[in-house]
Amino acid sequence: MTIGVALTSADAGTTGNAVDELIARTREAAGAGVASVWFSQQISHDAISLAALAGREVPGIEIGTSVVPIYARHPLVLSSLAQTARAATGGRFTLGIGLGAKSFHEPIFGVEYPPPIRHLREYLTVLRQAFAGDEFGFDGETLSVHTPGSSAVTGGQDVPVIVAAMGPQALRVTGELADGTLPFLAGPKALSDLIVPVLTRAAESAGRRAPRVIAAVPAIVTDDVEAVRELAFRELAFYSDIPSYRQILDAEGAGHPADLALIGDEEVVAAGIRRYFDAGATDVVVTQAGLRSTEERLRTWQVSAEAVGQVRRDR
Repeated sequence: MTIGVALTSADAGTTGNAVDELIARTREAAGAGVASVWFSQQISHDAISLAALAGREVPGIEIGTSVVPIYARHPLVLSSLAQTARAATGGRFTLGIGLGAKSFHEPIFGVEYPPPIRHLREYLTVLRQAFAGDEFGFDGETLSVHTPGSSAVTGGQDVPVIVAAMGPQALRVTGELADGTLPFLAGPKALSDLIVPVLTRAAESAGRRAPRVIAAVPAIVTDDVEAVRELAFRELAFYSDIPSYRQILDAEGAGHPADLALIGDEEVVAAGIRRYFDAGATDVVVTQAGLRSTEERLRTWQVSAEAVGQVRRDR
């Protein structure tokens, strides 16, 4: 049971070298008592490279990606990057991946979007074999891989893989082949009723250990609730019409993604975080904390770290 934070160069206050500033914010997060830091993949910067650099600079904290879309990236390329980051951080790197949205990625990359569930299954199968390090061949419907030798990076094997899975088919594949899920905008009801049961059953059936359920939750501690809520409404509107997000929002009874944002004083945010743990989350990753200001970001991180500490004490 841990609390993490998501970092992005789009946060308020980023004015200089983005890599330097994100590493500095990783130090701030560690100082606030946060257990993990997660970097989102952008067209502008590479999340795995940032994670490797930050983890190398800031000892002790878990570093991960939230998330790297597997679309347009070959699994052998992702495997080498992830293992390098794992070795660079002394085993503290976790690879978070996602399917991405066809309507967003296909026009950007100009490559046909593969059947998502089939591609996820084949991609995870190849990743697991690549991490094992033995020479192997794989011929599927969406991937064909034949390695000429070992694909292992010494010190970087056994990379934990977390999938941003929310739908039942993706959750079943994730439970069978990955180490957990990292859903964004899946509220407590959706977690307890849909995500946790499906994922847990799939992992048990595959003989795998209990999966992590890392809930990524927008949260901002602020004294100006209405102004921040308006910003969150604009920031999160993108997700309203993506089918996978629309389904999980409907399951929660949320009309807009901003309805799930924890926006308010310290008590409001702490109580909201607790609801996710009560719903079955093993970890919570706070997102959007730096939407408006550095002050609100630091307040949110501090409250979040204190909240998980209180949950642990109560249990």
